[in-house]
Amino acid sequence: MVEIETPYFVFARFLLGFIVVCLTMLVRGHRLKPKNYHYLIGRTVSNTMAVFCFYKAVEVGSLAEANILNMTYPLFVALFSWFMLKEQRDSFALAIVAVAFCGVWLILSPGDMSVRLDSLWGLCSGFCAAWALIYLNLSRKYHDSQTILFFLFGLGALSIFFFFKEAIFWPDKQEFYYLFWCSAAGVLGQYLLTYGFLFVTAVEGSIISSTRILLAAVLGPYLVGDPALMLSGWIGALLIFGADAMLALRKAENSRH
Repeated sequence: MVEIETPYFVFARFLLGFIVVCLTMLVRGHRLKPKNYHYLIGRTVSNTMAVFCFYKAVEVGSLAEANILNMTYPLFVALFSWFMLKEQRDSFALAIVAVAFCGVWLILSPGDMSVRLDSLWGLCSGFCAAWALIYLNLSRKYHDSQTILFFLFGLGALSIFFFFKEAIFWPDKQEFYYLFWCSAAGVLGQYLLTYGFLFVTAVEGSIISSTRILLAAVLGPYLVGDPALMLSGWIGALLIFGADAMLALRKAENSRH
C-alpha cells in the first residue's frame, strides 16, 4: 500500500514544473527578467497555499467537493474587488456572490446546520487561489510567463521542502509512479490552461474552466469511488457554476463600456 502525504505531492508537482520551465527556457534561450519581486513572491506564496489546501481537501474529503470549493475563487476575487477597488464596485456582482455563497453553504453542511471542518480546506484553496489570481494579474504587467512560472515552481518547491521536509523521502518505484503522474497531470493542466486561452475569449475560458465543477461531481464516483453528491450538493454546485459564469459575463460586459 502506498502512503504519501499531501506535502510530498505538492513538492513533486512544483519540482517537476520547475524542471520543465528550466528546460523550456534553456531550449528557447530565454532569460529571466524579474522586476517587482514582491508581486512574484506574493503570487508564489498564495498559489502554493492554494495548491496545498486543494490537495489536502482531496485527501480528507471527496474529489467533487474539493474541485467545487476550489472554484469559488472567482467569488472571492469579486468580493475583494468590492472592498479594495472602489471604481470597480458592482452591486449586481455582489448579489451574485451572495447567492453563490448560499451554494457554498449547501456544499459545506449538507443535511444539517453544522460545518464540517475538513471541508474548509477546499474553501481555503479557493480563497488563496483568488489572491494568487490577483497577484498574477499584477505580475503580468511587469513579467513574462516564463519568469512568473520559474519563481512560482522554484520558490514553491523550496518552501514546501523547508516546512515539510520530514514528509519528503526517496520514493520507491511504485511511489515514484504515483508522484510523477500526479505531478505531470497538474503541470500539464496548468500549461494547457494557459495555452488554451489563446484560442478562446476570457469569458469562454472562464466558463470552460468552471465546468470542472460539474465534471468532478459527475466523474468522482466513477473514477475514484467518491460518494455521489446529495441533492443539496448538486444545487450548491450549480449555484457556484452559474455564479462563476455570470461573473465572467458581467466582467466582459463592464469592460466594453
